Amino acid sequence: MPTTRPQILSAIDDAALAEGIVLDDSQRQLVHRLADLDVTTQRRRRPCPRGLYVYGSAGRGKSWLANAFYDAAPTPRKIRIHFHSFFDDLHRHMHTHRHDPSTMRQALDDVIGQSQLLYFDELHVHDSGDARLLTRMLEHVLTRRVTILATSNYAPEDLLPNPIWHHIFEPGIDLIKTHFDIHHLAGHTDYRAATRSGTSAGFSNSDWTSTAPTQELPYPSELPMLTVGSRDFSVLAVRDNQLFVSFPQLCDSPLSTIEYLNWARTYTRWTILDIPEFACVSPEAQQRFINLIDILVDTDVQVTFVSAHTLTAFLDAASPRPDAFRMASRLQLLRRHGQAHRASTDVL
Repeated sequence: MPTTRPQILSAIDDAALAEGIVLDDSQRQLVHRLADLDVTTQRRRRPCPRGLYVYGSAGRGKSWLANAFYDAAPTPRKIRIHFHSFFDDLHRHMHTHRHDPSTMRQALDDVIGQSQLLYFDELHVHDSGDARLLTRMLEHVLTRRVTILATSNYAPEDLLPNPIWHHIFEPGIDLIKTHFDIHHLAGHTDYRAATRSGTSAGFSNSDWTSTAPTQELPYPSELPMLTVGSRDFSVLAVRDNQLFVSFPQLCDSPLSTIEYLNWARTYTRWTILDIPEFACVSPEAQQRFINLIDILVDTDVQVTFVSAHTLTAFLDAASPRPDAFRMASRLQLLRRHGQAHRASTDVL
């Protein structure tokens, strides 16, 4: 395990070399900031070690670099938490401690454990309830002298951008600005595109197609029910580790990230059928699909997306939605079958 700043730098360089990645100047600047953060985690004399908040456009390499640093960080007491899984875990532990007068503190202790380093990936806030919980989490973790590394597509002041609700997260934004160093990764390299070659499984080997293979289509007689907690949900078919489900079943129904996470951890391959034009579904269904893509990428599920609409048309209609830029960056990497699409040199 690396223990010094030069060893951390070397470990990240080795990880990039192994994947054929050449770091540009802006990414190398971030590597040095990350290595400094590691030195800070070992010097526990400060009342509260400073965290690092890294933000920038989708696909610029924030999560890749943060993951490389996390793997090299010289402590076994560390935890990586994705935005959606954090709230799923927190709610489950809050339910466990629901009769305890310190429900939130106990739940946060369960989620974070004895970690010295907390890596919070893909931080974004669009819900006022999430904003309150996230503020409580920051307060709690900082009092425990835990070093926090966070990545986001948003500058701190742009979190919870809805002007009606923005004031609710202002205390959380103040905590970030006070206790974190803020680093903007403004490079132009899309690491998702750079790391796709040679991958044989997972989300990076997913497809967008107009027709699913006939031999894989579910039979009308299958139609199983999946149970999460006390709720039952209909899907098209389940075969070993593969889930067949339609867009209406996933996004028109009142599903949450809890169900998506449960299924993504259970089924390593998905086929999502009947994907409509994005603009023709409700805002709630749109946001569910955006959240679903986040989870499928984070859990590295291989997906076949089946739609009569081209991916280009689908993404063009999605562009006005909050967080759609991150979804677009990921879906642009899909292999496209049976559909013409225009070539693009833009990096999202």
